[in-house]
Amino acid sequence: MDTLRTLPPKFPIGIQSFQKLREENFLYVDKTALVYRLAKMGNPCFLSRPRRFGKSLLLSTLEAYFLGKRELFQGLAIEKLEQDWFEYPVLHLSLNAERYDAKEKLINLLESQLTAWENRYGITDINSSYSIRFMTVIQKAFETTGRRVVVLIDEYDKPLLRSFDNPQLQQDFREILTAFYTVLKDADPWLQFVLITGVTKFAQMGIFSNLNQLNDISFDEEYNTLCGMTKKEIETTFLPELERLAQDNRMTTAEAINELARRYDGYRFTPREEYTPMFNPFSVLNTLQKRMFGSYWFASGTPTFLVEMLKKTDFDLRQLDSIEVPAASLSDDRADINNPIPMVYQSGYLTIKKYEEEFQTYTLGFPNEEVKYGFLNFAASFYTPVSENNTAFHIGKFVRELREGDVEAFLTRLCSFFGNIPYELNDQTERHYQVIFFIVFKLLGQYTQAEVRSTRGRADAVVKTNDYIYVFEFKLNGSAEAALRQIEEKGYLIPYTVDKRQLVKIGVSFNKETRNLGKWIIDF
Repeated sequence: MDTLRTLPPKFPIGIQSFQKLREENFLYVDKTALVYRLAKMGNPCFLSRPRRFGKSLLLSTLEAYFLGKRELFQGLAIEKLEQDWFEYPVLHLSLNAERYDAKEKLINLLESQLTAWENRYGITDINSSYSIRFMTVIQKAFETTGRRVVVLIDEYDKPLLRSFDNPQLQQDFREILTAFYTVLKDADPWLQFVLITGVTKFAQMGIFSNLNQLNDISFDEEYNTLCGMTKKEIETTFLPELERLAQDNRMTTAEAINELARRYDGYRFTPREEYTPMFNPFSVLNTLQKRMFGSYWFASGTPTFLVEMLKKTDFDLRQLDSIEVPAASLSDDRADINNPIPMVYQSGYLTIKKYEEEFQTYTLGFPNEEVKYGFLNFAASFYTPVSENNTAFHIGKFVRELREGDVEAFLTRLCSFFGNIPYELNDQTERHYQVIFFIVFKLLGQYTQAEVRSTRGRADAVVKTNDYIYVFEFKLNGSAEAALRQIEEKGYLIPYTVDKRQLVKIGVSFNKETRNLGKWIIDF
């Protein structure tokens, strides 16, 4: 069943059926060696990965394997690994489709799925309890087929992730799902294999306390590449497509691969740095199909709830790209809505950058440029009066003005970002001001070299264009003259004196009455 490469390539974007993928000759990154290893492990497992990372396709692949559909695996790694192909009863439940804006949506889904299983195995004595019905289905499937049952649950946490703003609905979902899922513990004698997937363990529902036999493989090094794509896999599977991408974008193939890495690589699901970082498969496939670089993964789902949580908890966004957290906070099922960082990580907007084994702490950061600039641009609309779409427009204008040396226009435009700082300047509003300043200058980094101060003894911000190097100093409690004087006295220009570009010093003060930029002085 080799892919017919003489035909236009078929990219499996949105394809969640392994059978359809193989029968219709979609391109496929072979993950079946890992599928085989996972299936043979036998333990009930849990896997957390961000959305659109291939979790549904993974479960569909496991379903095809356990149903003994050997013909679908022709030419793949598992064909040589597996000698005995048996057919097991498979119960595959996906919670991915519904909106879950009412309790009835979950009830209807479970009712429909249980009824289908009951019909399959000839169960006529129907109990009113979902947990008893689920247990009965498992037992009957075992008795009917003579083989232990495989249970695959996709996006187990979807109802809870969709109802965080409704505490009563959350409670209803928790009660239903906890009773339903925990059947799997008592059903162990009749189970061959169990895999539960989701975005996060932080569902505040107690499932992982009751299902304490689940083996969480989310951080296991041997399953690091189970979902997503490695650089080697992309180069091996998509070489003709990479060459076409490079040609259409006037790049060499090596440059195109580097651009893919800059935008979409960088996800780490293991503590140790030597293990392969992963590319976002959704963005890679879309880029190769359209032969155009874009923010495909970020645009497919906005982090509204996460940004609202960050703002509600008064989280300092300046810490987001290099924040240290206890290792336990990323694998603990006790969610805390007042501590949003673990959920931001689980959702794919942060990834592991470093692990300190001695202190058991992770340093988290944005995985790549698609996520970093997408997230900051989206967050800007929550912290400033500028809408998400207008933020991108303003940033483009900012860059053009700096490239042309028009600092007056740049600073005048910057004032529009500070229009909603409330009341008098105090500790809280000062942080709000600094966060806006941080977002704007970070977003400039998409188009030009821009650095925001990270240590003492450096200017607040430095922006480099082809013709200029701008050194900014902002004073919240001081004058523009003092800001300019500090640039001179602290020697902020010294690192750039040998550069042939024109150096520009900008000192800016903050006006407490208007709660906006006040006076500024520009020294070319």
